[in-house]
Amino acid sequence: MKAALLYEAGKPLVIEDIQISKPQRNEVLIRTVASGLCHSDLHFVDGIYPFKSPAVLGHESAGIVEAVGSDVQYVEAGDHVITCLNVFCGKCHFCLGGHLSLCRGTGTRRGPEDEPRISKDGEPVTQFANLGGFAEQMLVHENAVVKIRKDMPLDRAAVIGCGVTTGAGAAIRTAAVETGSDVAVIGCGGVGLSAINGAALAGANRIVAVDRIDSKLDLAKQFGATHTVNATDGTAVEQVREITGGGVDYAFEAIGLKQTAEDGWAMLRSRGVLTVIGMLPPGEKIEIPGLDLLTEKRLQGSAMGSNQFRLDMPRFVDFYLSGRLHLDELISHRTPLEGVNDAVENLRGGAVARQVFTFDD
Repeated sequence: MKAALLYEAGKPLVIEDIQISKPQRNEVLIRTVASGLCHSDLHFVDGIYPFKSPAVLGHESAGIVEAVGSDVQYVEAGDHVITCLNVFCGKCHFCLGGHLSLCRGTGTRRGPEDEPRISKDGEPVTQFANLGGFAEQMLVHENAVVKIRKDMPLDRAAVIGCGVTTGAGAAIRTAAVETGSDVAVIGCGGVGLSAINGAALAGANRIVAVDRIDSKLDLAKQFGATHTVNATDGTAVEQVREITGGGVDYAFEAIGLKQTAEDGWAMLRSRGVLTVIGMLPPGEKIEIPGLDLLTEKRLQGSAMGSNQFRLDMPRFVDFYLSGRLHLDELISHRTPLEGVNDAVENLRGGAVARQVFTFDD
């Protein structure tokens, strides 16, 4: 099958033919129909986070089941599915507590004595996030998929697999935004726009979108932003506090930078909650004034929107089909896999929301 391989950080991905195994007893073979390019993929392409190569990146995908292992009962050939990087074991402390997004899923991988799921000339190839969506097929554990209704377009379904669930989930599940509250979202890429959409679905009152690119701020209004702030002049905190009369109840950082996380904290009113969605570089620290803790402000992270993806993703599909979740507007470009390196450069430029690779013949 054809796949985009990362051989070395900082170098272009290479389109090559690789080999894929057959499903073992708890595995599902999927024909990939669409796969989104996420900013976290870029972190690994650029070497910000180290990773074993060669690897097939991609973790935001949707497709059609082609075959299943002998013990799989949840899906069958012909089912439409979204994949999720939060493959869950179902047995650990976090799974049993309902926090599937924190499961490490180690028991869902093949053992060292097994044939690798994907390989190149007999040598193992790493599946990013146990998925490897930048390929014509995916071979994954059954607990990495969720079955969805067949009237859902799979290119739109793909972006639910990470960006939408991460952003909207941060608002709905992690922060549990309350009806009538004020919200600020810093960063209007795919995740930030989804956080805005999630806050709107939760019934927020004022939703302030913050970014440096006017086209993204204009797009944010389509997702539910009631106000926008261009942060290029360095007064974003002051502008948000003025718009909301003293600060927001919930702030979301969707970029992954120390400065924007600290700005999000400064945008909060007393008892406000900052949720950092973005992936900060390893070793990075956030500094906050200690006295602010006396105002009962809170700082928290969010792992993939604190999702329970087999519950959440079908609901997001229903939201989209009823016109409440804005996926058409989220997708900036569709391209064949051969355009992967151009798409990476587009993402580095920061002007795009979501790009999707399509594998239709």
